[in-house]
Amino acid sequence: MSCVVEVEHISFSYPDGHPALRDVSLELSHGEKVALVGPNGAGKSTLLLHLNGILPRQSGRLAISGLDVSGKNLGRVRALVGLVFQSPDDQLFSPTVFDDVAFGPIYQGLAADEVRTRVEEALALVHMEEYAARVSHHLSVGEKKRIAIATVLSMKPAVLVLDEPTAGLDPRARRSLIELLRELPQTMIVATHDLPMVKELIPRTVVMDHGQIAADGPTASVLCDPVLLAEHGLEM
Repeated sequence: MSCVVEVEHISFSYPDGHPALRDVSLELSHGEKVALVGPNGAGKSTLLLHLNGILPRQSGRLAISGLDVSGKNLGRVRALVGLVFQSPDDQLFSPTVFDDVAFGPIYQGLAADEVRTRVEEALALVHMEEYAARVSHHLSVGEKKRIAIATVLSMKPAVLVLDEPTAGLDPRARRSLIELLRELPQTMIVATHDLPMVKELIPRTVVMDHGQIAADGPTASVLCDPVLLAEHGLEM
């Protein structure tokens, strides 16, 4: 399988000198689903923000679908990497659901007919076709999360990056979102504390702690190692 995400020896420190990533290397193949787990402050979110250049790398190499994540490529890379934040309110700001989902394609300069097609396709993928005229902020948390995913699917990303997708959901909405993520074909990176969801949905798990990758392997093996989990502040 072709390599879609290539992270090689990335290190990053914040302006106060705190090292958030320490020599991180990671590869994902086309269609692969990978979980990033670890305690708060492990570096998971910092790594996610590197994937589309929101945080500039300070060392190493980073490429998406063969494109170096750097200045001249950032526009193309950000279309390829769909980043879904933990809080959908951080992504939904337009008058209607249609406008929210259309924002990316409009920003890309697509024609009106193509924008409408992209919106209809993205809403269909998240099973929210009937919500186009609704006001995003009047929706439930689960519905907002689906619309937030649609806003990045309308860009036709190669990689879907989700930060705590099940946070704040009741059991029914959580189950519905898990089934949605199972359907989507994109290469997927999911940063989460929801280990039961990881066990059910995601074949490969990467454990991060203190800005480093502490383990990387089949989910069944990683989550069945109580010593490893305890060492890195995790429990089933």
